[in-house]
Order: sequence, then structure tokens, then C-alpha cells
Amino acid sequence: MAGLACATELSRAGRQVVLFDKGRGPGGRMATRRAEIGGETVRFDHGAQYFTARDPEFQELVAQWENEGVVARWPAAGEDAWVGTPAMNEPIKALTEPLEVHWAARVSGIAKGEQSWPLNVDDETYEFESVVLCIPAEQAAELLADIHAEFADRARRTQSRPCWALMAQFPERLKCGDVLRGGEGDTVSWAARNGAKPGHDGSESWVVHGSPVWSAAHLEEEAESVAGQLLDAFFHQADVMPQAPLHVAAHRWRFAMAEPVDGQDALWDAEARIGVAGDWLIAPRVEAAWLSGTRLARAILR
Repeated sequence: MAGLACATELSRAGRQVVLFDKGRGPGGRMATRRAEIGGETVRFDHGAQYFTARDPEFQELVAQWENEGVVARWPAAGEDAWVGTPAMNEPIKALTEPLEVHWAARVSGIAKGEQSWPLNVDDETYEFESVVLCIPAEQAAELLADIHAEFADRARRTQSRPCWALMAQFPERLKCGDVLRGGEGDTVSWAARNGAKPGHDGSESWVVHGSPVWSAAHLEEEAESVAGQLLDAFFHQADVMPQAPLHVAAHRWRFAMAEPVDGQDALWDAEARIGVAGDWLIAPRVEAAWLSGTRLARAILR
């Protein structure tokens, strides 16, 4: 979201922008996982569950998305909760359409040339006038270490909390509400009937998030073991009769929610022509990622 927000603003101002993403397609932490279950494709929004819009400019964009059928309100999660339709990554897809994006492209190194920034992307080298990093703080710190000590230090001082996500499909409807919020000390911090979200498929598919503390304690465990533990904890916290799922899988978000330190909303070095944006500079929210990327673009244009 941060990278696309930045690229959109720059592109509108007439700048030529190219994006590289190591993911296979649009999403990031707003990703949607697909699974073939009983001959049907079921989607799981296994990252961000919903987003809010409080900034007036972001509210305008969300209203545009709503008119285009890209997002819808989700009252079960709160009066100001929005979700992508028919999947959480739809707003990301909408932002990518007018831009040049290279998927499954891993940037392994950045160097400072005399007149440009050479980027090593898989087996190729690209050169740009300016370079922007819109990735988790821990990954940004690694790429920045040898090229911008100040920005690298800023990223290094940011800590991200992990999250294990469980995706499960059940043969029968569970006798509980669409949303479960865990309390302090609970294994499960959040669970939602994914199929019941607006514009979704109506299936009895669930996404369950382990709490940051629990996820950190089990971070390096095998996904199969984690899935079983989260499933048991979910049945217990939801107070429902256990069912054998038709499908179950777990995904580890190593850098799920950042804890920002005091500082700027975006980082830009006009002399070196390098910038950094991301929700980790403001707050762990979708809207914060958009704000950071947009503000970085405006700093570049200034």
C-alpha cells in the first residue's frame, strides 16, 4: 500500500515509476490466499482483516473505491470498518492497474552510482534517478545498511510483532458470531468468519490470528503444529463444538505489526535521492501506509 500510494502520486505528477515486489501478486499484508476445496475456490483474507479511513484524502479515495465496487463496509467489525470485495487485496489490485509493477522480483542489493541508483533485481541490474523503499522496517534496515546509515538506524530502531494466521474451512456453520476478539493473555487475538464479509463467497471459512505474544513464542514452530494449536484455542475461546475442518493451513507473518518510534511520517534525502515509507513510520494500519507513501511522494516532488 505504501509503495503504490507513493507511485500513484508520482505518476500523476508525470514521473516515470517502476515498482518491484518479491510477492507473486498484489497484496502484501492485505493479501488473499486461495485454496481449492471440494472443487471450489475459497478465498482467505489471512493478513489485514479490515481498514479504517479517518484522513479526509484517504476517505475520498475509499469513497471512490466504494463507487467502483472495490470495497464495502463491514459492520460486524465496527462502524468504520472497510474490506476489499470480493477479497481484501482488491484495493491493491486497483492501484496497480495503471502502474508498471514487476512481481516475483526480489531486490537483493542497492548501490550508489555517480549519477544513478543501480538496483540488483534477481539476475538483472536496473538504474534509476531516485530509489524508494516501502518494505518492513527490518528488511529496509538490511538494504539501507551500506548506503544510508541514518535511515538504516531509524529502521533498525523499529520493532515488528509477528502473527501466526490460521485459515480453516468447516463442513457446517459454527454456532457463534462472525467476529471474535481475544483478550489479554488469550492465544487467539482475532477470528472472523471470512466468507461472511460483504461481497465474499458465503462459505464457512475462518481466519484466526494468534496474539503477538503467543505468535512470538511459537514463531519458529512448524506450520502444521501451529495450525492445530490455534484451532484448539479458537474452539475454546469461541465456546463452540470442535469440527474437523475440510481445509486447514497456517501462515507466519514475521513482520505483522510495527511499533513506530517518534519521527517523520516518511524519510527523504533530497541530495542522495533516496526515500523510505511504510506504516511502520506512523502506525500499524492500512491508512497509515497510504499516508506515508503519499507524503513521501510529495516530499520528492517538492
